[in-house]
Amino acid sequence: MSQFLSAQMAKLQAAPWKNTLKGIRRGIERETLRIKPDGRLAQTDHPPALGSALTHPLITTDFSESLLEFITPAQQDIETTIAQLTDIHRFAIRQLAEERLGSGSMPCFIEHQDEIRLAYYGSSNVGRMKTLYRKGLKNRYGSMMQAISGVHFNFSLPEEFWQGYQQSLGNTEPLQEFISAQYLGLIRNYKRYVWLIVYLFGASPAMCKSFLQGRDSKYPFQKLGKGSLYLPYATSLRMSDLGYTNSAQSALNVSYNSLPEYIQGLQQAISTPSDEYQNIGVKVEGEYQQLNANILQIENEFYSTIRPKRTTQSGERPTCALAKRGVEYIEVRALDVNPFSAVGITAEQMRFLDLFLLYCLLEQSPAMSAEEQLRVDNNLRKVVTDGRRLNLELLDGDTPRLMQDWAEEIFAALMPLAQLFDEVQGGERYQAVLKQFYLSLLDPAQTFSGKVLNQLVAAQHDNSVISLQLSEQYRQQLLSGDYQFYQEADFVKMAALSLAQQQQIEQQDKISFDDYLQQYFIEDPAQLCQGNSQS
Repeated sequence: MSQFLSAQMAKLQAAPWKNTLKGIRRGIERETLRIKPDGRLAQTDHPPALGSALTHPLITTDFSESLLEFITPAQQDIETTIAQLTDIHRFAIRQLAEERLGSGSMPCFIEHQDEIRLAYYGSSNVGRMKTLYRKGLKNRYGSMMQAISGVHFNFSLPEEFWQGYQQSLGNTEPLQEFISAQYLGLIRNYKRYVWLIVYLFGASPAMCKSFLQGRDSKYPFQKLGKGSLYLPYATSLRMSDLGYTNSAQSALNVSYNSLPEYIQGLQQAISTPSDEYQNIGVKVEGEYQQLNANILQIENEFYSTIRPKRTTQSGERPTCALAKRGVEYIEVRALDVNPFSAVGITAEQMRFLDLFLLYCLLEQSPAMSAEEQLRVDNNLRKVVTDGRRLNLELLDGDTPRLMQDWAEEIFAALMPLAQLFDEVQGGERYQAVLKQFYLSLLDPAQTFSGKVLNQLVAAQHDNSVISLQLSEQYRQQLLSGDYQFYQEADFVKMAALSLAQQQQIEQQDKISFDDYLQQYFIEDPAQLCQGNSQS
């Protein structure tokens, strides 16, 4: 443990405000494909019983009409969040007739990207914009990578924590500016150490070969079953440049050194024309092909393992919200769907993330140069494709070191944090979680990816066979269980209300779609940030 972290830990341990850690709020966004009993992609519309994908607070769609996204509201209690997420799954599966929910991150049985229907959000301007954005993604990158499922973990510390922490550091700047700067420091450290999260929780070492149709691959894949490919030491093919990440954006140098720099970097990418995307055209023969021909259409197109976030108002751009009101929470985006959970994530993972993110906050976080950014990205790529290889080396600064040794050092630093969380929360669940996942350091076969691959190789099954078996198992489990937090009537009411809200939005549109797009992009977040509009 560094001297800096040790000093911060000592301050926190003695602080009367350490109990504010009880006020940490967490939320989950879980993506899952609707699939037919044979594993192929469902071609049906988003079920009306699930409400409007545009306005429902808990159930929406991501890229495609068949890619559901379940969202839990921010809560302080982890067990409540898991109960809410389980209830959302339970209600959804009961509305899907014979359709199942995909149990992993990587899709199977997609022979052509045109099978992947773009998500539809109705006829309103805001709904049409959401679908057009997805059309732009398809035209730019193809639809296959957009069919991948993931889990996002939203995390925020309470204002009372920030007040105490700011005072302990002797910082006197406005509180929201301090909070934003601290979250950015957390993000920089997260990017330095995210390889550990991918090592532990990556769960996609294999995929169906159909995913590679029409694409070149530099990876030495091995074959399994009738149509699966795998890398023997891979942790998360979802996070490779075949999947969730986007190598086309590798030239972007979006800085996390301050909120104004982050906003400016994104804004530059959104406003800078791309020669490649100009070839697609924006409006061709009267039909839109993408929102614009710039490097990024909007902020969400920037693929990152973590994002600073602020709740947006209707029609507000994410960077404008950040510029006006500062960082509210962070969104961790490096999580594969956990195939060993019916809801894609466990309470144990959430507790480990609590520890890891607080470690990233408390540890010293110097500014990150473009060179360091390339280095940490390369560390991540190594762990994505080769993470379970014994004696794998990463770069710590300019110094090569064994990933195992580095991970051991981080776990040692997490133990006093686990003891502190258990003291504040009661019990020993955080220390137990740390010991549980430490076993994955001692034996790579105990990681999620190790367990997945061992099952596949032992049975000589295709990736799709295991995925389908788990999907059916979880379907029966959800159908037979009882609601824990919500009631069925709650979901019925939310669905009806969301459909009415969508209809109201459609009736209230007063301007053309062309004018709507022009107005949406007129506000410059970089100017807002320069004007110190965070407060």
